[in-house]
Amino acid sequence: MPVRQSRGPSRQQIRRRRIVALGAVLLALGAAVAAVAVALPHVKKAAPAPPPPPPPPKPFRVIFPEGFTRAQMIGRVQAVAKIARRKRGKPVVLNGKQYRLATRRAVIPCFTPKKQKNLEGFLFPATYDFLADTTNRVLAADQLRAFCSNWRPVDLAFAKRKNLTPYDVLIIASMVEKETLAPDERPLVAAVIYNRLHEHMPLGIDATLRYGLHIPPTKSILQSQLDSDNPYNSRKVVGLPPTPIANPGLASIQAAAHPANVNYLYFVRKPDKVHHFFTASDTAFAQYECEHGYGC
Repeated sequence: MPVRQSRGPSRQQIRRRRIVALGAVLLALGAAVAAVAVALPHVKKAAPAPPPPPPPPKPFRVIFPEGFTRAQMIGRVQAVAKIARRKRGKPVVLNGKQYRLATRRAVIPCFTPKKQKNLEGFLFPATYDFLADTTNRVLAADQLRAFCSNWRPVDLAFAKRKNLTPYDVLIIASMVEKETLAPDERPLVAAVIYNRLHEHMPLGIDATLRYGLHIPPTKSILQSQLDSDNPYNSRKVVGLPPTPIANPGLASIQAAAHPANVNYLYFVRKPDKVHHFFTASDTAFAQYECEHGYGC
């Protein structure tokens, strides 16, 4: 019996099968992509970086040289504040009047628990930075803090053996600062002061009288001023003046605490206006003054 030959799928069937197969592949591919997307961590788009902050304002500086008095510091603050206002184009808090009030009295932690009623000597001379909003109290506190950091390491044992108080040492340091230009002479000037105190002699330091009577260094001291009973007149009054006469630096403080081991009782400025002639003899002192035109 003859076998019937089967007919293959039609073209339409083949096309339909291909479309179905392609659809299945696409579905599988889409599912795989979706699965991978779900499996990956969710990453947010990074936000743009904020702009960098503006640079901090450049500070101003006020310089207090060693030996400046409080009055000179007040004048310096007033002058520097004026310059700062002009340069910055806006006001600054610092001013001479308020600085005067801020430096009138304070407690000095490293010195005495009591409030010091006269800050002459305690306003440490140095360079201080300040901004437009720096207050006068902050500047004064910075100076007192600098004083304490320099004062604490000073050994006062020698002065104590000579019956001198810490405040006495500060007073001597201020006189050393005002009388000395050559650094190596500081301990020698301090020794003269110690020796004269021991001998109960007037100190004879004109810088104290100038301070007490507000005599500028450019003016000569009159005889009437030399004869005055002002407590700062160390030509007449025996002993130390009532307060420091300036704000000394560390070198003068150290010299006041550790005077040279010499017997000098006199010193006078040499013609170079920087160094001094020192002697223990009043005759040698008078002769030197006569020879160099200071009067015979």
